[in-house]
Amino acid sequence: MARGSQVWYNGKILPVESAKISLFTHSLHYGVGAFEGIRAYKQSGGGGGIFRLTEHMERLFESCKILGVTIPFTLDQICQAAVDTCKANGFEECYIRPIVFTADGPLGVNPGNNPPIDVAILNWEWGSYLGDKGANEGARLAISSFIRPHVNSSMTKGKITGQYVNGVLAKREAISAGFDEALMLDPEGFLTEGTGENLFVIRDGKVKTTSLTSILNGITRQTVIEYFLKKKIPIVESRFTRDELYCADEIFLTGTAAEITPVKEVDRRPIGRGAHIGRPGPITAQLQKDYAALVRGDLGEFPKGWITRI
Repeated sequence: MARGSQVWYNGKILPVESAKISLFTHSLHYGVGAFEGIRAYKQSGGGGGIFRLTEHMERLFESCKILGVTIPFTLDQICQAAVDTCKANGFEECYIRPIVFTADGPLGVNPGNNPPIDVAILNWEWGSYLGDKGANEGARLAISSFIRPHVNSSMTKGKITGQYVNGVLAKREAISAGFDEALMLDPEGFLTEGTGENLFVIRDGKVKTTSLTSILNGITRQTVIEYFLKKKIPIVESRFTRDELYCADEIFLTGTAAEITPVKEVDRRPIGRGAHIGRPGPITAQLQKDYAALVRGDLGEFPKGWITRI
């Protein structure tokens, strides 16, 4: 994982070692911050391109609005900063991490009415989030003992830093039990998502994904829904239970980091039927192939505006 040597910090490109924060940073103590995960890909025609940059940054602004935090830059400035950071590091294909947080100020839970806000953008090279084996053969999942918080105790539509403690605990539990990833239920026992991915299931040629009741509205999730609609493959958004997963023909996860990751096993039960049991199914495999083409500018029927050139 090669990290970029340059970062964008409060309006300037700086060497990583020069971008320092105070130990009195409010968000370090209380988790009040928002971030995004974005990917840039080498394009088939040469150069690099950031996939759905505007949509990601719009969600960053929405997350901050949920927190009551005002970003001291415009949407256009932050989008340009992402491009500039990739250029400064010489990356055509990389992961991009914008982060907004309450800086050094009052040290109580209440940061005050107009606390200082810092904004940074980092780059690093990142391969398959759940590993090449997971991407190629399918990931092994476990239903976690940690549940997704209630929608009024955790603002589920925001990509908020402190809220990821829940995912960290669930992920550690799954890894220590020999799995690749955790899936979390909501307080009523319905499936929500992974620690950093949205969830899709396929049964009898129909696709289902968890409703937005208690999950983050992933940009990759949105892309995949549009993909299936264009392919005229039936898709619904609804709540469903863990036993539906066990009987699925195919399961896959989506996310900027995870991209399209097939699932071969849930709670030690192999997924699929017939020749595809315990291995990626045909719909998932085609989606993986088409998504890889799409983000590199090779799937023509999708909006050209989805790729911002570096």
